[in-house]
Amino acid sequence: MPTITYIEPDGTTHKIEAETGSTVMETAIRNLVPGIEAECGGALACATCHVYVDEGWLDKTGSASEMEEDMLDFAYDVRPTSRLSCQIKVSDELDGLVVFVPETQG
Repeated sequence: MPTITYIEPDGTTHKIEAETGSTVMETAIRNLVPGIEAECGGALACATCHVYVDEGWLDKTGSASEMEEDMLDFAYDVRPTSRLSCQIKVSDELDGLVVFVPETQG
C-alpha cells in the first residue's frame, strides 16, 4: 500500500497507508487528518480539501484540471503547489507522497 504523509501547519505529521484507487482526500477523511474538511465529499464542488503538494511530487501528481483550477479560486492562500486532494488518485507511484494542510480551508 502506498504511504502518504500529511503535514499540519504546526508541523504535526500523519503518515498513513492509503488504498490504491482512493483519493488523497478520502484517505485523510478515513484517518481523521485535521484540516481536511471535504464538505462536498469529493464532488469537486468546494475547496475544503485543499492541500499543498510537496514540490518533489508535482510531476507525479500532475497538474490541476481547468475545473479544479476554478474551484481553487475559492481556496485560502493558493500557491503554485495547490491541489484539491479529492482530485489526486492514489497509485503505487505516489508511495511516499507528502502534502501540507493549509492553515485555513476555503
